[in-house]
Amino acid sequence: MKKLLFLILIVCGIGYFFWQQQAQKYPDDKIRLFGNVDIRQVDISFQVGGVIEKMLFEEGAAVKKGELLAELDARDYQENYLKAVAEVKRQTAIRDEAQSVLETNLPLCKQSITSKRSCTSYTNALNEAEGALESAVVSRRYQKNQLEYTKIYAPDDGIITSRVQEPGATVKSGQIIYTIAKNRPLWIRTYLPERQLGNVNYETKARVITDSINPETRNKREYAGRVGYISPVAEFTPKTVETQDLRTDLVYRIHIYVDEADNFLRQGMPVTVEIDL
Repeated sequence: MKKLLFLILIVCGIGYFFWQQQAQKYPDDKIRLFGNVDIRQVDISFQVGGVIEKMLFEEGAAVKKGELLAELDARDYQENYLKAVAEVKRQTAIRDEAQSVLETNLPLCKQSITSKRSCTSYTNALNEAEGALESAVVSRRYQKNQLEYTKIYAPDDGIITSRVQEPGATVKSGQIIYTIAKNRPLWIRTYLPERQLGNVNYETKARVITDSINPETRNKREYAGRVGYISPVAEFTPKTVETQDLRTDLVYRIHIYVDEADNFLRQGMPVTVEIDL
C-alpha cells in the first residue's frame, strides 16, 4: 500500500512539474503566435515605351525616395518636345499679329470707315489665333511630360528585390523594370485563434521575436509591435502555419506593425509574436 501511495505521489509530482513547465511556456495571460514578416512591394515601370538606355541599380541595392532608377533613349521624345516649343512660339507670333491688326482697325470699325464684315474677320482671326496658341501650349505640356516619363524614380525608400530588364531592351508602357520592397510600413502577418479574438484589439502591444541571435546580447532579436489590422472574416488555418491542434480551427488574420524596424527584419522571415494580455 505504501509502495503504491509512493508511486502515485511520484507520478503526480512529475505531472505537476510538466504542467508547471507548460504553464510557464504558455501562460494564460499571453498569446503566442507564429507568423512571417511582410513588406509592401512596388512594381516600377516607364509610362512610355522605348529602348532602355540606363539601369542604375542592381538587385539588393538600397534606394532613396526620388532617386533616379533608369532611363530610356529619349532622343525622339526630346525632338517632339522641341518641336512643340517651336510651335508655341509660332502660334504666339500669329496671335500677336492678329491682335495688332484688330487694334489698328478697331477705331476705323467704330467710325464705320472699315466694313462690318472686315471688322468681324479681324475679331475671328484673333479668336482663332488664341485657340491655336492654347492648343500649342497644351501640346508642349504633353510632350514635356512624355519626355519626363523616359526616366523613372524611386517612389519611396526601399530595396531593389528584382531587376527585370537590362539596357538595350525595348519595353512597352507599363512593363515592369524593377520591383522594390518598401522599408515602411513593415508588419508581421499572423493568425489569431477564434477563441482569442475577444482578447485582442487595435493598438494592443506585442513582442516580435526572431530566431536570429544578436551577437552583442547573445539573445534573440526582439522588436516592439502593435496590432494594426484584424481581419473581419474568419478562415481556416493556412497550410503554412497549421499545427496538429489547429488543423480545423477558424482563425483571423492580423497584422502586427513594427514601427522601429531595422535591416535584420527581412521579407518572409519567420518570427514569434507574443501578445501580453
